[in-house]
Amino acid sequence: MTTNLNLMEKTSAIFLFLFVGTFVTIFQVSDATETSNAIFIFGDSTADVGTNSFLPMTKIRADFPHNGIDFLNSRATGRFSNGFNSADFLSKLMGRQRSPQPYLFLLKAGLTNRMFSGVNFASGASGLLDVTGKELNIVSMSDQIKQFETVCSNLTLLKGQDVAKNILAKSMIAISVGSNDIFGYFENRSTVDPLVFIGSLMSAYECHINALYKLGARKFGIISVPPIGCCPSQRIYNSTGGCLEIENTFARAFHSSLDALLKKLTSKLSGLKYSLGNSYEMTINVINHPQLFNFKSVDTACCGEGLLNAEKTCTPQAKLCSDRDTYLFWDLYHPTQYASELAATTLYNGGPQFVTPINFAQLAAY
Repeated sequence: MTTNLNLMEKTSAIFLFLFVGTFVTIFQVSDATETSNAIFIFGDSTADVGTNSFLPMTKIRADFPHNGIDFLNSRATGRFSNGFNSADFLSKLMGRQRSPQPYLFLLKAGLTNRMFSGVNFASGASGLLDVTGKELNIVSMSDQIKQFETVCSNLTLLKGQDVAKNILAKSMIAISVGSNDIFGYFENRSTVDPLVFIGSLMSAYECHINALYKLGARKFGIISVPPIGCCPSQRIYNSTGGCLEIENTFARAFHSSLDALLKKLTSKLSGLKYSLGNSYEMTINVINHPQLFNFKSVDTACCGEGLLNAEKTCTPQAKLCSDRDTYLFWDLYHPTQYASELAATTLYNGGPQFVTPINFAQLAAY
């Protein structure tokens, strides 16, 4: 399957709606202490709060209108949203103001001590595989983990090994990634067997979790892949306007494989705790029952151009809806601020049909 979307449009991975997940908590201005619970966020555009704005060579960015129209002072922050994303709302639920600042922002500002209470490493267009998004000049998952390693090293130097170990063990590691890898599989018309491909994604995921574990991480808030075939960017390739079910099949396989992987890792890695958000079920539930969530549109982008407002990305010249809280999708890939808030609430307080084996609130309490 091919698309006519430009690089920006091809970027992010599905609506943050359930991605979100992941987590997040922004840190206070004060330094972390021995008892503070930091949060470190990894992944793609569903969690990016401005990382790509600091990457001059990438076109995958959202630091321009209409993005951020509902943010404070209608400021485009680099979030692929009309306002906050789910990472921000999860942070609020955890008692913070919003998501932690991007690593590249804190690094540029010289605020290295603030990194000890939380950092957002997520970069739009990244994936589990290093090859995903490589030509787009973004920060890969492997490089995000290298940035985290630098934070851990500095923390150990400043606080000492024992205190650093304690801080990292209590920290939340939030990860929202995988959709871009699957998008790439279809856009490149890969001939790799689907089961083999999903297996390669799980191998990469296992390597990333092992690397984070070795650095001291113990609590993982994981968000799986939503029904990516239902986002507006994919619906335009279905003559009926419906979801591309072949892509949704991959999303379901991704979740079941990730569930099995996390169970395996729990038995192998002492002290590892996790919460897995089933973004597929979360999103399908909303799409199938929009009236229960006060949505009027679950198939059309609020900001964009063309069929379903999804043939081009959100720009200052794009068509913009006025009733944004009634739309599931902000642009051709990502959720609206309202949808992100619903997702965060579900991840934080949801039951086992959406989050297993515990929800994010229970994970944060460990």
